[in-house]
Amino acid sequence: MFEVNTAVLLVVSLIGLVVIGVHIAIALGMTSALGIWLVTGADMNAFHTVQTMLAATAYEAIRAYVFAVIPLFMLMGEFIGKSGTVTDVYRGINRLLKRIPGRLAIATVMGNALFSFVTGVSIASAAAFSRIAYPEMKRFGYHKGFALGAIAGSSCLGMLIPPSVLMIVWGILTEQSIGQIFAAGVFPGLLLASLFIVYVFIRAILNPDLVGGGAGADIEVEEVEEVPTGQFMVSLAGIILVIVAVLGGIWFGFFTPTEGAGAGAFIGLMLGIIKGMRFKDIVESILSVGKTSAPILLLLVTAALYSRTLAMTGMANAIESVFLGSGMEPWMIITVMVLIWFALGMIIDSISIMLLTAAIFAPIAVKMGFDPIAFAVIGIIAIEAGLYTPPFGLLVYTVKSAIQAFEPDMNVMTIFKSSTPYWIIMLIGMMLIINFPEIATWLPKKLFPS
Repeated sequence: MFEVNTAVLLVVSLIGLVVIGVHIAIALGMTSALGIWLVTGADMNAFHTVQTMLAATAYEAIRAYVFAVIPLFMLMGEFIGKSGTVTDVYRGINRLLKRIPGRLAIATVMGNALFSFVTGVSIASAAAFSRIAYPEMKRFGYHKGFALGAIAGSSCLGMLIPPSVLMIVWGILTEQSIGQIFAAGVFPGLLLASLFIVYVFIRAILNPDLVGGGAGADIEVEEVEEVPTGQFMVSLAGIILVIVAVLGGIWFGFFTPTEGAGAGAFIGLMLGIIKGMRFKDIVESILSVGKTSAPILLLLVTAALYSRTLAMTGMANAIESVFLGSGMEPWMIITVMVLIWFALGMIIDSISIMLLTAAIFAPIAVKMGFDPIAFAVIGIIAIEAGLYTPPFGLLVYTVKSAIQAFEPDMNVMTIFKSSTPYWIIMLIGMMLIINFPEIATWLPKKLFPS
């Protein structure tokens, strides 16, 4: 009974701290300290135990080799983004799709899919394509909401198509192979990208006004800025080189994920230098990644302490018993998990959601018979879909912030509304993977035979 009461107290405390606005890292640390203090006797001697565990956890987490994979992959994406390669590839794809209805929105989806292979951060994709794609679509007469919906909706591919920061964090938290999770995201990511393209194409056919094809359109296709063929080919070849070298190296055993991330960062640096990056740009990229990755690493330290507290207090076992002893069917339990992810997506970011739930939900799913790799993809899609959920969808606000210079009066609810079809498509994709887990597991099984 003591363990159950402690578990309930810790859950309520953690949720309460998050709701009142305490930073998730501090909330995790405070909750963990409270749990350790209660379990070890709730007296003055317990404070020493709390300090010892915090110090040991922090030291072990920071020195772990695998944690370097996060800033290195982010640095790779930053170098490639700063080099202008993304803009070149987007405009090149745009030219190749010249005769297709809704080509700019389709090019945005395809560009986001390619960019996802080299960045792994959906917020970075949203910010980049808001500045690259939206001015082009605006010039061509696209409906503003439809254009922004395509940007916000397809940016989620950054967290699903490897290398993905969410995949790395999930692998660390659940002690699963990061390489296998990377492989598991490829087909689901391409599936979602394909469904997004089909949706854009159908909308463009049914309502040409959305894509500047109505009677009032007065801008010609030729006026949209294009990139020279040679420049496009160099940029595309650079991205393909990164994909083949990094992901191929990881999947075929030439690199560990951390070594692959280091190789990717080096290739990204070389590509940036070839494309004209200056020393100042390189330094700015490194500092930018440091500012972004440091809070993530701090979160992972407190998450490691939180996981230890779960084990000590029996909280994970208590929550597991509630789910498995409820008598609900597996699909009903998965539905509850997804709803929890959506609810958390309204108030906190995706990595924080994963830190709170992955270590608890993943073992439950495995005991219900779900493949752990397929469940990782399901969880990542659900968590990412939560970033479109009003009132605080982080991806939507990223797009709103990025287009401030172009559309200072844009209503954020317009972007939420235009992103809803992509949110629905993500649910469809998630349901397909739940019912046909081979979509996610086929490639990992081929690349990593047991």
